[in-house]
Amino acid sequence: MNFELNEEQKDIKKAVREFCEKEFTPEIGLEFDKKEEHPTDLYRKAAELGFTSLRFPEEYGGQGYGMFEECLVTEEMCRADPGLGVAVMSGTFASDIIMEHGTEEQKKKYITPLCSGKFISAGAFTEPAHGSDIARMDTTGVKSSGGWVINGSKTFITNAPVADFFLVLCQTDPKAEPSYRGQSIIAVDKGTDGIDVTKLHDKMGIRPAITGEVGFSDVEAPEENLVGGLNRGFYQVMGFFDVSRVPIAAQAVGIAQGAFERAFNYAKEREQFGRPIIQFQGVSFKLAEMAMRIEAARGLTYKAAWLIDQGKTDAMMTSMAKAFASRMAVEVTDWAIQVHGGYGYMGDYHVERFHRCAKITEIYEGTSEIQKLTIMRYLMKRM
Repeated sequence: MNFELNEEQKDIKKAVREFCEKEFTPEIGLEFDKKEEHPTDLYRKAAELGFTSLRFPEEYGGQGYGMFEECLVTEEMCRADPGLGVAVMSGTFASDIIMEHGTEEQKKKYITPLCSGKFISAGAFTEPAHGSDIARMDTTGVKSSGGWVINGSKTFITNAPVADFFLVLCQTDPKAEPSYRGQSIIAVDKGTDGIDVTKLHDKMGIRPAITGEVGFSDVEAPEENLVGGLNRGFYQVMGFFDVSRVPIAAQAVGIAQGAFERAFNYAKEREQFGRPIIQFQGVSFKLAEMAMRIEAARGLTYKAAWLIDQGKTDAMMTSMAKAFASRMAVEVTDWAIQVHGGYGYMGDYHVERFHRCAKITEIYEGTSEIQKLTIMRYLMKRM
């Protein structure tokens, strides 16, 4: 494996950095954080430049690149601003399932407008009573003469208040044993009668990536909105998570890198006892430790991405990348606040926001505990 960037990848990284320097100013990031609003205009600008559709085929308006390139873009955006970076790069969340398992008609209906930035997607998987346990679903999809009737509720759904469609994981065979063998994914369009979306407020971090609860009350979806075959939903979502952990790891690496750079620059400028604080070992050793951990997490993330692009997706490796990078990001952003001292606790210096945003990487797309269970399951098979 050689993770040295080629010229095309360097150009992508440079283009994203220039975009972020222009659009993701500290003032704008702080504004969206306080207002808890989705940066829809920024998302569309990024989509026009192809940043949000890197892994989609060109025939649907995508860029035709791989997971490695998506990680480069995600890392760079979150380095500039974690809240805006996550919000922009999450605009196509869960749509990989349509790309992987959907019909040609579904891809044209949903993927093409996603690539152009006209659409925002949402994966409606998590339920109030079950959390990480998606093997059990209370949301039901009952066959009707016209298609499906959906009832139930979902929570912590990224993009819910602004999504143009939802990929709903529901129980379509109540008699299946175990129950996850009777789950299916059904696409439900925004504005369908019976959908009730409630925006969730006061999140700790990534506030521009807005979250909501979604209720389904006798929601009707046509037969052709079943994605990837009847009773295959659980397997499709698990396959999606095996891959989607890697962009979360890239988020964590970018968040940590951004906080580290701010702490490093601050330490060079801030003077105490007559000299810059970077000259004190208590600070310089902390910065060195931050740099080491970021580089280790980046290498693990890039390896996991590379394997995906080689058609060798390794669920253990993707879990390792997410678990390690997310814990690293929480620690590094915490140390960045410590380097800043009292100023680090204040919003104007931004590192406290990086710390708030880092924490979610240990929770969504499967908690760190879930990742360790996955790692051990594969270790038991391989050792």
